[in-house]
Amino acid sequence: MRKIVIAIDGYSSCGKSTTAKAVAAELGYAYIDTGAMYRAVTLYLLEHNIAFDDLPRIEQALHELHITFKRNRSTGRNEVCIDGEIREDEIRQMRISNSVSEVSGIPAVRHAMVRQQQRMGRKRGVVMDGRDIGTTVFPDAEVKVFMTADVLTRALRRQEELAQKDEHVPVEDIVENLRKRDHLDSTRAESPLRRAPDAILLDTTHITVDEQVDFVLERVSAALLSLAAAEK
Repeated sequence: MRKIVIAIDGYSSCGKSTTAKAVAAELGYAYIDTGAMYRAVTLYLLEHNIAFDDLPRIEQALHELHITFKRNRSTGRNEVCIDGEIREDEIRQMRISNSVSEVSGIPAVRHAMVRQQQRMGRKRGVVMDGRDIGTTVFPDAEVKVFMTADVLTRALRRQEELAQKDEHVPVEDIVENLRKRDHLDSTRAESPLRRAPDAILLDTTHITVDEQVDFVLERVSAALLSLAAAEK
Protein backbone atom coordinates (compact mmCIF):
# COMPACT_ATOMS: atom_id res chain seq x y z
CA MET A 1 0.00 0.00 0.00
CA ARG A 2 1.20 3.48 -0.84
CA LYS A 3 2.73 5.37 2.10
CA ILE A 4 1.84 8.97 2.86
CA VAL A 5 2.79 11.85 5.13
CA ILE A 6 0.41 12.74 7.96
CA ALA A 7 0.90 16.25 9.35
CA ILE A 8 -0.59 17.05 12.74
CA ASP A 9 -0.20 20.70 13.71
CA GLY A 10 -1.69 22.81 16.46
CA TYR A 11 -1.30 24.46 19.82
CA SER A 12 0.63 23.14 22.81
CA SER A 13 -0.98 20.42 24.96
CA CYS A 14 -3.83 19.68 22.57
CA GLY A 15 -2.89 16.01 22.41
CA LYS A 16 -0.87 16.20 19.19
CA SER A 17 1.94 13.91 20.28
CA THR A 18 -0.31 11.34 21.95
CA THR A 19 -2.54 11.16 18.88
CA ALA A 20 0.35 11.15 16.41
CA LYS A 21 2.13 8.31 18.24
CA ALA A 22 -1.01 6.19 18.32
CA VAL A 23 -1.74 6.82 14.63
CA ALA A 24 1.84 5.93 13.70
CA ALA A 25 1.66 2.71 15.73
CA GLU A 26 -1.64 1.74 14.12
CA LEU A 27 -0.27 2.28 10.60
CA GLY A 28 3.25 0.99 11.21
CA TYR A 29 4.61 4.43 10.31
CA ALA A 30 7.53 6.33 11.81
CA TYR A 31 6.61 8.97 14.37
CA ILE A 32 8.58 12.22 14.54
CA ASP A 33 8.01 14.66 17.38
CA THR A 34 9.32 17.90 15.86
CA GLY A 35 8.56 19.84 19.03
CA ALA A 36 11.05 17.65 20.88
CA MET A 37 13.72 18.73 18.42
CA TYR A 38 13.19 22.42 19.25
CA ARG A 39 13.14 21.56 22.94
CA ALA A 40 16.45 19.76 22.49
CA VAL A 41 18.01 22.84 20.88
CA THR A 42 16.65 24.98 23.72
CA LEU A 43 18.15 22.68 26.35
CA TYR A 44 21.49 22.66 24.54
CA LEU A 45 21.64 26.47 24.34
CA LEU A 46 20.72 26.88 28.01
CA GLU A 47 23.24 24.29 29.17
CA HIS A 48 26.01 25.90 27.11
CA ASN A 49 25.09 29.44 28.22
CA ILE A 50 24.43 30.56 24.66
CA ALA A 51 22.27 33.69 24.52
CA PHE A 52 19.27 33.48 22.23
CA ASP A 53 20.43 36.60 20.36
CA ASP A 54 24.01 35.36 19.86
CA LEU A 55 23.48 34.20 16.28
CA PRO A 56 27.10 33.21 15.46
CA ARG A 57 27.28 30.91 18.51
CA ILE A 58 23.83 29.51 17.77
CA GLU A 59 24.83 28.66 14.21
CA GLN A 60 28.01 27.00 15.51
CA ALA A 61 25.95 25.03 18.04
CA LEU A 62 23.60 23.83 15.31
CA HIS A 63 26.59 22.39 13.44
CA GLU A 64 27.86 20.65 16.57
CA LEU A 65 24.51 19.48 17.95
CA HIS A 66 23.29 16.03 16.92
CA ILE A 67 19.63 15.25 17.60
CA THR A 68 18.27 11.72 17.17
CA PHE A 69 15.41 9.59 18.47
CA LYS A 70 15.80 6.27 20.24
CA ARG A 71 12.95 3.86 20.95
CA ASN A 72 12.56 2.90 24.60
CA ARG A 73 11.64 -0.79 24.51
CA SER A 74 10.11 -0.80 27.99
CA THR A 75 7.79 2.18 27.41
CA GLY A 76 7.45 2.04 23.63
CA ARG A 77 8.27 5.75 23.44
CA ASN A 78 10.60 7.45 21.02
CA GLU A 79 12.95 9.44 23.25
CA VAL A 80 15.04 12.37 22.09
CA CYS A 81 18.82 12.09 22.28
CA ILE A 82 21.32 14.93 22.26
CA ASP A 83 24.72 13.79 21.06
CA GLY A 84 23.73 10.19 21.75
CA GLU A 85 22.46 10.77 25.30
CA ILE A 86 18.77 10.39 26.13
CA ARG A 87 17.43 13.73 27.41
CA GLU A 88 13.68 13.12 27.16
CA ASP A 89 12.80 14.07 30.74
CA GLU A 90 14.94 17.22 30.73
CA ILE A 91 13.41 18.66 27.57
CA ARG A 92 9.90 18.36 29.06
CA GLN A 93 10.69 20.55 32.07
CA MET A 94 8.85 23.84 32.57
CA ARG A 95 12.06 25.85 32.16
CA ILE A 96 12.31 24.52 28.60
CA SER A 97 8.64 25.27 27.94
CA ASN A 98 9.28 28.86 29.01
CA SER A 99 11.95 29.36 26.33
CA VAL A 100 11.22 26.97 23.47
CA SER A 101 8.94 29.31 21.51
CA GLU A 102 11.61 32.00 21.53
CA VAL A 103 14.27 29.55 20.35
CA SER A 104 12.06 27.99 17.68
CA GLY A 105 11.47 31.45 16.21
CA ILE A 106 15.17 31.95 15.45
CA PRO A 107 15.48 31.59 11.64
CA ALA A 108 18.75 29.61 11.77
CA VAL A 109 17.21 27.12 14.21
CA ARG A 110 14.02 26.85 12.17
CA HIS A 111 15.89 26.25 8.90
CA ALA A 112 18.18 23.61 10.43
CA MET A 113 15.32 21.66 12.02
CA VAL A 114 13.09 21.83 8.93
CA ARG A 115 15.90 20.45 6.76
CA GLN A 116 16.40 17.57 9.19
CA GLN A 117 12.65 16.88 9.39
CA GLN A 118 12.34 16.81 5.60
CA ARG A 119 15.20 14.31 5.41
CA MET A 120 13.48 12.12 8.01
CA GLY A 121 10.27 12.06 6.00
CA ARG A 122 11.54 11.96 2.44
CA LYS A 123 10.52 8.30 2.00
CA ARG A 124 6.99 9.08 3.33
CA GLY A 125 5.31 6.68 5.75
CA VAL A 126 5.63 9.16 8.62
CA VAL A 127 3.42 10.93 11.12
CA MET A 128 4.84 14.31 12.19
CA ASP A 129 3.41 16.66 14.76
CA GLY A 130 4.43 20.24 15.34
CA ARG A 131 3.54 23.80 14.40
CA ASP A 132 4.42 24.09 10.73
CA ILE A 133 4.38 20.58 9.29
CA GLY A 134 1.46 21.12 6.93
CA THR A 135 2.51 24.63 5.96
CA THR A 136 6.32 24.52 5.73
CA VAL A 137 7.89 21.10 6.33
CA PHE A 138 5.50 19.03 4.20
CA PRO A 139 3.01 21.33 2.43
CA ASP A 140 2.27 18.35 0.15
CA ALA A 141 1.26 16.06 3.04
CA GLU A 142 -1.67 13.87 2.02
CA VAL A 143 -3.40 14.29 5.40
CA LYS A 144 -3.29 17.50 7.42
CA VAL A 145 -4.96 17.95 10.79
CA PHE A 146 -4.90 21.13 12.88
CA MET A 147 -5.60 20.55 16.58
CA THR A 148 -6.86 23.03 19.14
CA ALA A 149 -8.47 23.00 22.59
CA ASP A 150 -9.61 25.36 25.33
CA VAL A 151 -6.59 26.87 27.10
CA LEU A 152 -7.68 25.73 30.58
CA THR A 153 -8.17 22.16 29.34
CA ARG A 154 -4.70 22.28 27.83
CA ALA A 155 -3.21 23.67 31.05
CA LEU A 156 -4.76 20.93 33.17
CA ARG A 157 -3.41 18.27 30.80
CA ARG A 158 0.05 19.82 30.95
CA GLN A 159 -0.12 20.05 34.74
CA GLU A 160 -0.88 16.34 34.95
CA GLU A 161 2.04 15.50 32.65
CA LEU A 162 4.42 17.56 34.78
CA ALA A 163 3.09 16.04 38.02
CA GLN A 164 3.87 12.58 36.69
CA LYS A 165 7.49 13.74 36.48
CA ASP A 166 7.36 15.16 40.03
CA GLU A 167 7.29 18.75 38.76
CA HIS A 168 4.38 20.54 40.41
CA VAL A 169 3.36 23.82 38.77
CA PRO A 170 0.27 25.95 39.55
CA VAL A 171 -2.29 25.81 36.74
CA GLU A 172 -2.28 29.61 36.54
CA ASP A 173 1.42 29.59 35.65
CA ILE A 174 0.81 26.99 32.95
CA VAL A 175 -2.08 29.01 31.47
CA GLU A 176 0.20 32.05 31.31
CA ASN A 177 2.94 30.00 29.68
CA LEU A 178 0.56 28.56 27.08
CA ARG A 179 -0.87 31.96 26.19
CA LYS A 180 2.64 33.38 25.82
CA ARG A 181 3.69 30.46 23.62
CA ASP A 182 0.53 30.70 21.52
CA HIS A 183 1.27 34.37 20.86
CA LEU A 184 4.95 33.83 20.05
CA ASP A 185 4.24 30.79 17.86
CA SER A 186 1.46 32.54 15.94
CA THR A 187 3.22 35.86 15.38
CA ARG A 188 6.81 34.87 14.64
CA ALA A 189 8.11 35.83 11.23
CA GLU A 190 9.60 32.40 10.50
CA SER A 191 7.05 29.61 9.84
CA PRO A 192 4.33 30.88 12.19
CA LEU A 193 1.75 28.55 13.68
CA ARG A 194 -1.28 28.66 11.43
CA ARG A 195 -3.80 26.29 10.00
CA ALA A 196 -3.05 25.24 6.42
CA PRO A 197 -5.96 25.99 4.08
CA ASP A 198 -6.47 22.27 3.44
CA ALA A 199 -6.01 21.14 7.07
CA ILE A 200 -9.00 19.63 8.90
CA LEU A 201 -9.75 21.27 12.26
CA LEU A 202 -9.93 18.99 15.31
CA ASP A 203 -11.01 20.51 18.65
CA THR A 204 -9.97 18.09 21.41
CA THR A 205 -11.51 19.94 24.37
CA HIS A 206 -14.32 17.46 24.92
CA ILE A 207 -13.18 14.26 23.19
CA THR A 208 -11.07 11.31 24.28
CA VAL A 209 -7.70 10.28 22.91
CA ASP A 210 -9.29 7.27 21.21
CA GLU A 211 -11.74 9.59 19.46
CA GLN A 212 -8.88 11.81 18.33
CA VAL A 213 -7.01 8.83 16.92
CA ASP A 214 -10.11 7.51 15.16
CA PHE A 215 -10.71 10.95 13.65
CA VAL A 216 -7.24 11.00 12.09
CA LEU A 217 -7.37 7.37 10.96
CA GLU A 218 -10.66 8.00 9.18
CA ARG A 219 -9.01 10.84 7.23
CA VAL A 220 -6.06 8.60 6.42
CA SER A 221 -8.36 5.86 5.07
CA ALA A 222 -10.21 8.40 2.92
CA ALA A 223 -6.94 9.80 1.56
CA LEU A 224 -5.60 6.34 0.71
CA LEU A 225 -8.83 5.38 -1.05
CA SER A 226 -8.74 8.61 -3.03
CA LEU A 227 -5.14 8.04 -4.07
CA ALA A 228 -5.87 4.44 -5.07
CA ALA A 229 -8.83 5.55 -7.19
CA ALA A 230 -6.76 8.25 -8.87
CA GLU A 231 -4.05 5.73 -9.79
CA LYS A 232 -6.45 3.33 -11.52
